[in-house]
Amino acid sequence: MFYAALDVSLRSVAICIIDHDGKICLERSVRSEVPDVLLCLAGFGQPIHQVGFEAGALTQPITYGLTEAGYNVVCMEARQVAAALSAMRNKTDKHDARGIAQILRSGWYSRVHVKSVESHHMRALLTSRKVMQRKCIDLENEIRGLLRIFGVVLPLRVSRGAFDAAVRETIETDPALSHALLPMLEARAMLFETFTELDRRVKRAAREDTICRRFMTVPGVGEITALSFKAGVDGGAPCVDDSPLARTIERSAGLVGAAMCSTCWCGT
Repeated sequence: MFYAALDVSLRSVAICIIDHDGKICLERSVRSEVPDVLLCLAGFGQPIHQVGFEAGALTQPITYGLTEAGYNVVCMEARQVAAALSAMRNKTDKHDARGIAQILRSGWYSRVHVKSVESHHMRALLTSRKVMQRKCIDLENEIRGLLRIFGVVLPLRVSRGAFDAAVRETIETDPALSHALLPMLEARAMLFETFTELDRRVKRAAREDTICRRFMTVPGVGEITALSFKAGVDGGAPCVDDSPLARTIERSAGLVGAAMCSTCWCGT
């Protein structure tokens, strides 16, 4: 029985394969590309019981590639692995791979759930929408602050779609102010158009998903919350029960009251 450990960095992957007695059978360093890792493991010539590595930046592509190739992949909790490796005298990629291999062989690790590709696609769409929303708000606040210097105070509540018209109406009589703020206003209009399109895509994705439609039958749960919760839990993840992790996801997705979301929430 053989165990393969990967110490993954952005540039290279240190590979260490040991047998069931802990004896090192192969050590090699390859590029951080899934085909290179697969070529090295296949070249070992013996069936590998498990392939393990700690969670990191390249967890998703390596997990998907090795799993598709038929390997039993174990993604370990990074802090636990770091604590185990901290006792090593020489901290190198090669020695880290050796330590990870011994952790894998002993079974003293916590497995990390790697989310599906579908879940990451949802998160990418939600993140893109959120980034555009924040940029729009930042530009709106900057425009409000610049206008305030000249004694112009916009209404406290202006809808996103009406903001452009409200500002143009205010500054059109001042050529100097228009010269300074119109480019920023045009940039904000382009960002708002992009945000509107991403918002439509998010809502369309939620309405076309069976699970999200079921979530939206709950009072107060809309498209954004439903899609965020599904992407966070990822269907088969082990945190859908009444565990502290499940309650954390509920709070982050807005499924509990505001009073329960404070830092002093005790779970009672």
